[in-house]
Amino acid sequence: MSMDMSQFHQTFFDESFEGLDAMETKLLELQPETAADDPEAVNAIFRAAHSIKGGAGTFGFMEVGGFTHLMETLLEELRALTRPWSVDIIEVLLRSVDCTRAMLQASQNGEDAVPDPEVENSLKSILAAEAGAQPSAPSKAAPSSAPHEREFQIGFRPEPDVAQQGNDPLRILRALGALGELQVEADLSALKPLIEHEPETCPLAWSMRLKTQSSEADVRDVFAWVEDACELSVEDCTPVQQKHNEAGESSSPQVASAKAAAGKETKRDSGGSIRVSVEKLDALINLVGELVITQAMLQQRAAKLDPVEHESLLTGLGQLDRNTRHLQEAVMSTRMLPVDFVFSRFPRLVRDTANQMGKKVRLVTEGEGAELDKGVIEKIVDPLNHIVRNAIDHGIEMPEDRASAGKDEVATVRLSAWHQGGNIIIEVSDDGRGMSREKIIAKARKSGIDVPDSISDSDVWNLVFMPGLSTAEKVTDISGRGVGMDVVKKNISALGGAVDISSTPGKGSRVTIRLPLTLAILDGMTVRVGEEILVLPLASVMESLQVKADEIRSVGGQKSLIKVRDEYVPVLGLGPFFGYTEEEQADSYLVVLVEDDRDKLALVISELVGQQQVVVKNLETHYRAVDGVAGATILGDGRVSLIVDVTGLIRAASETRKAAA
Repeated sequence: MSMDMSQFHQTFFDESFEGLDAMETKLLELQPETAADDPEAVNAIFRAAHSIKGGAGTFGFMEVGGFTHLMETLLEELRALTRPWSVDIIEVLLRSVDCTRAMLQASQNGEDAVPDPEVENSLKSILAAEAGAQPSAPSKAAPSSAPHEREFQIGFRPEPDVAQQGNDPLRILRALGALGELQVEADLSALKPLIEHEPETCPLAWSMRLKTQSSEADVRDVFAWVEDACELSVEDCTPVQQKHNEAGESSSPQVASAKAAAGKETKRDSGGSIRVSVEKLDALINLVGELVITQAMLQQRAAKLDPVEHESLLTGLGQLDRNTRHLQEAVMSTRMLPVDFVFSRFPRLVRDTANQMGKKVRLVTEGEGAELDKGVIEKIVDPLNHIVRNAIDHGIEMPEDRASAGKDEVATVRLSAWHQGGNIIIEVSDDGRGMSREKIIAKARKSGIDVPDSISDSDVWNLVFMPGLSTAEKVTDISGRGVGMDVVKKNISALGGAVDISSTPGKGSRVTIRLPLTLAILDGMTVRVGEEILVLPLASVMESLQVKADEIRSVGGQKSLIKVRDEYVPVLGLGPFFGYTEEEQADSYLVVLVEDDRDKLALVISELVGQQQVVVKNLETHYRAVDGVAGATILGDGRVSLIVDVTGLIRAASETRKAAA
């Protein structure tokens, strides 16, 4: 029977990339002098490499399998304590992780997966070198005797549809045979006559006897691909005297701890989980969005019905409203991922960037469990990469400079995340030299930007977001080309977020990013402007006010300001801004006070309509980008309504005031 295995490739790639991430994290945590005392971590690294090698062989990615076999061989020597750890070995293994990741990406794209010759040669050189030639502490030495042959009695009964799940029982038998001498007996009692047999089912059960030098964990690992689709028993039948001899030879603490770690590693999470493609989740979210719109339409129609005459109908609609909200929350939660999916990438980035520049930097992460929509997570990675690299390049001093300033030679870069209302705040801070007000102003003026001497510190720091402005002393591979931070701000703004910088000379800098938790659905306040209905993100709304016409005044050369609790707030008419019918002159105006993380704005409207959840539709995809508009939605009456980009409006109002000044 032939089967198209390509349908299972994506699962293999997903699991392999996760395994590589785990390997990288563990390798970054290991120290050469203490690695032998952490067999659990070493065993986890080995298992990841072993699984990738096995999967690559199963699905025909032979180049990947051959390269990861080299990694596995080296890791086997390291975990068996026959080769000591070193800084060079950790570095080569990290580069091997990068190489494997690149090969998997090439295979995923249908391209040739060719290993990096330099990395491959480094692995082969280490393996070719005598392990005893490398310095090793006597206490870490492994037992001198060769591995003993063991015997295992194995019972294996796969579920009938195991082949339909993409698992080939014969591949498992071949893998066991590769471990040693295998004897197999098949139970034929369940076989039906050939004419009745279904070719895609597997009713056979096997009883096997295996003589091997491999461990029980290695034997069980062969069945990892079918552990949830079979009945399995593995019994160690090694003669008692041989076990007694082995116990005397493996009584050292190092070997005992390594075995304990191997035992722990074979315990697998029994919690049920399945992989679902992002496309299916997106389709489900879109359907729920349409359900929310339909429910809003019904609710709007029902509002006109007599509550006494249609009591049962209104009760049912109320229940539908509650169920729809719960369903929406449940579906949205399937796309929520911990921000650790982003933060876990940075230990390697910080290590490599600091080493490249000859600096000493430690990374501290906080709030990794805060959840964020997968779509937002994917788009925030590049901006955060640039911010962290900038912090190391621009902010962190050389070790000798830090020491002369009375600081710890090892600088700290801190990544933090927490929820705030309907947003998530991500903060990147460092304890470096901070930003120089004079240098930024000089660079800005040199770039043709008119900067007054009275400009505030916060406005100075935010000048770094201007296109073409860089404070680097020289161009490097990391920074100094005058591009980057402006793109960072643009990308974050495109997500409906905002970014701000604060700095204290000599103490360090802080970049704060505010992002919506999800891009699919938001709580909004609907307002009428002329004949149009607009949606304001509820998280940005502070309050609504009735303002008399004579309370709108000019202060310091700036027109249209109102005073709200000893603070002057700019006023913007939504009608004129969007080209709707202008508000008629009246004795008073209704305004909604909105804010982002930097400023406030009073928006003149005609009427407050209500509050509701809306499904966000990307306007740029279906039309084009529009200033002051974050997206669109469909209201309960079927009309299309624009969702206001509060940050964009505040920025536009600020630029108008500066131009007028």
